Amino acid sequence: MTPVSRSAGVYALIVVLLLAAPPVISFTGQAFYLDLLTRALILAIAVASLNLIVGCGGMISLGHAAYIGIGAYSVGIPAYYEVYNGFIHLGLALACSAAFALLTGAVCLRTRGLYFILITLAFSQMLYFTLVSIDEYGADDGLLIHRRSEFGGALDLEHPAALYYAVLAALLLFLFAMHRLIHARFGRVIFGSKHNDSRMQALGFDTYKYRLACYVISGAMCGVAGFFLGNFTHFISPEMMDWTRSAELIFMLVIGGAGALFAPVTGTAAFLLLEEFLSGWTLHWHLMFGLLLIALVMFAGRGGLHGALMRLDHRPGGPGKR
Repeated sequence: MTPVSRSAGVYALIVVLLLAAPPVISFTGQAFYLDLLTRALILAIAVASLNLIVGCGGMISLGHAAYIGIGAYSVGIPAYYEVYNGFIHLGLALACSAAFALLTGAVCLRTRGLYFILITLAFSQMLYFTLVSIDEYGADDGLLIHRRSEFGGALDLEHPAALYYAVLAALLLFLFAMHRLIHARFGRVIFGSKHNDSRMQALGFDTYKYRLACYVISGAMCGVAGFFLGNFTHFISPEMMDWTRSAELIFMLVIGGAGALFAPVTGTAAFLLLEEFLSGWTLHWHLMFGLLLIALVMFAGRGGLHGALMRLDHRPGGPGKR
């Protein structure tokens, strides 16, 4: 057996459970859990997009939630004018997110490290305060979305199970595309630039263009998460793109294990399950939540939950041993 067989088996089991979740939840009559899973999968798409630039490219962004907001407003603003065409909503989410990533990334990627983090934060907060100041679209009170995006007879997002499977399909599609991308020459250049940018340039690669393309792809993916979140919540507000939301996405990625393909799924699930359990247990759950997250990161060690699984694979008697 290969050294990764145990972790691969765990991830395969997670996918099977996710596919089986709606009928099982429907049978038990606990519709709340379907909503919780749908929210988790939406955020997992956002974390997966962040994983592309952080885990693969070393580009730590503290403004990634801006793309969630852009995607959500791509649903809410047309709905405000009674335009509910889902193809228009999705097209706007992709185009606007990619355009914002291209314009801001062209500036951000001229820097690295702390400066990159601060500039991404600055651009995100600029967008946040811009939307807060627009009274037409609810300012900081936000907007209600009375109907979800419509795709004719192809897809009915008003049905909770249909929305769930649409989000799950998008997540699996993105994870598959990321797997192919990072194992292609494009991904090798991004990895190489992360570890030794000067050497990659000396080999003849224009790493700035590669990193910018990676940044735009990541932004567009996160815009899709915003599209689904706007439809899921029936409500949008600038608070979706506040810097604290970006910090939560980073925490989810760290818990799952930055750089690992399924880290967004496991990290997001662990984060939301802890939040949900503790908030129903005590009014002072924020303190316990913070302490448990710190303990989880320290216990899992380097590589988060994925790293912990990999260490189990390599322990004596594990799948890595014959």
